[in-house]
Amino acid sequence: MFEDHNDTVYEIIKSAELLDLVQLEELNESHLHTGKSLADAVIDSGVVDRSAVLTAVADFLGYAYEQEMPRSISEDVSSVVKASTARMYAVVPFSADETSISLLAKDPFNPSIIDDLTFSLNKDIQIVVCDPELMDALIVETYGEEDSSIDDILGDLGDSFEEAQNDLSSSDLTDMANQTPIIRFVNLVLQQAIKDQASDVHFEPFEDQFRIRYRIDGALYEMAPPPRSLAIPVISRIKVLSNMNISESRIPQDGRIKMTIAGRPVDLRVSTLPTQFGESVVLRVLDKSVVNLDLEALSLPDDILQTIRDLVNRPNGIFIVTGPTGSGKTTTLYSALREVNSVETKILTAEDPVEYEIDGIMQVAVNHQVGLDFSRALRAFLRQDPDKIMIGEIRDLETAQIAVQASLTGHVVLSTLHTNDASGAVTRLIDMGLEPFLISASLEAVLAQRLVRRICKKCRTAYEPGHDLIEMLDVDPLEIAEKDFFYGGGCPECSDTGYRGRVGLFEMIIASDAIRELINNRAPTLAIKQKALEQGMRSLRDDGLRAIFDGNSTIEEVLKYT
Repeated sequence: MFEDHNDTVYEIIKSAELLDLVQLEELNESHLHTGKSLADAVIDSGVVDRSAVLTAVADFLGYAYEQEMPRSISEDVSSVVKASTARMYAVVPFSADETSISLLAKDPFNPSIIDDLTFSLNKDIQIVVCDPELMDALIVETYGEEDSSIDDILGDLGDSFEEAQNDLSSSDLTDMANQTPIIRFVNLVLQQAIKDQASDVHFEPFEDQFRIRYRIDGALYEMAPPPRSLAIPVISRIKVLSNMNISESRIPQDGRIKMTIAGRPVDLRVSTLPTQFGESVVLRVLDKSVVNLDLEALSLPDDILQTIRDLVNRPNGIFIVTGPTGSGKTTTLYSALREVNSVETKILTAEDPVEYEIDGIMQVAVNHQVGLDFSRALRAFLRQDPDKIMIGEIRDLETAQIAVQASLTGHVVLSTLHTNDASGAVTRLIDMGLEPFLISASLEAVLAQRLVRRICKKCRTAYEPGHDLIEMLDVDPLEIAEKDFFYGGGCPECSDTGYRGRVGLFEMIIASDAIRELINNRAPTLAIKQKALEQGMRSLRDDGLRAIFDGNSTIEEVLKYT
């Protein structure tokens, strides 16, 4: 219940004094470890009942609370809101008159309900808080089951779209994009992506087919391809939603879509790329409810978790996170910043682009078209009296030099680098042209990370791996004689993939005096890594073994990423 709003629910329960602070802190810790929402953790504890939590939420938001859900809604009232709108915003009309309408809402925190529906219904909107667990059933009772699937919509479209020409006018493209079947098709594709917790949606036109693929837990899955003739109208629809130039298809464009899908607000980052057979479009799903921006939830080993906490609370120094694209670097940095996000601390970030909006942090999106790159943003930051600074990525010598200068003048600087492991980050900075003595004076630690797929808990099965796989792990057979190995058998919960969610693998180098001396002497990557291992660092492969033996991941996944 209210999974997307755990921080707000914490404040509501605290201010309503439903629990004493010690109990609340314990339940907050518990919900982070179990994956339950804070509201559910509080209710399941038996100390506070469901209606008390919902009453507190209603009082906090200034809305009415309806404890008894209506068994049915009269047609006069339900017809005021279209079925598609009710499903999209997860609302059901409770009462209506000429000028206003009361809506039962699954997510009363969602501002889009009032912002969007006031305009489209042309009425004053009053939100009514109710039990969100019962809303899905009430929507089905009021409007029936989802009356269309992707196949139904494709059937309705039939041959209504001939193969569109590439030289259509802007108004022709807009007309195509705003046709009801295209709107419904795009909405359903996005709804399916959110339901499956996809991180990206790819729309790819080829010579004789139009492919749509979802990336779920790092792997791509293809949906049944729609007709090739839908490529231009569907891509035009996405460009309309993201406020791009619909008639420009010769250069890449970037945009953003903010919309409500299945009752909750979702942020989508959109990128287009001109290809031989039309524009390829990729949507990155920025769904805060899927990404838990809390250090406790990142499956970090206890020693690394404590080190990160110490680092962000220091008065100065540079902390770098490395890894390939999509390895969760930004999520780790956001989570670290949230540890120190308080009234007493000024935090500035420069990102390309801003992925998640976090209250209390000043976030700047770099804009290369007007010359606002990382180095220029960072230089401006130093005149803004910050305590902590995050730079999306150190890409060039100028950015690296200003980061060092910021660190040496009393700021904590967090950033990312694209290197294969933690020790490679030092060599990379030297290759950029940064003086070794500046690196050793400012660098505090480097964290390398990967994300591997987590075995589905519902179908996790123990097995005996083959001799070849054990050999590839390169471990002592005696060490693993008593260990259990697992794999996912496949079930409806994980769509028969055997995996659901991902788990992090980590290695961290802390800049000790011995490491700083090696940096000053321009020691090679291997020497730095060897010294770090001597001082107790676990390599990514060793941390992968931890994930295998804890039953979190498979040998194949660990071998693939380390």
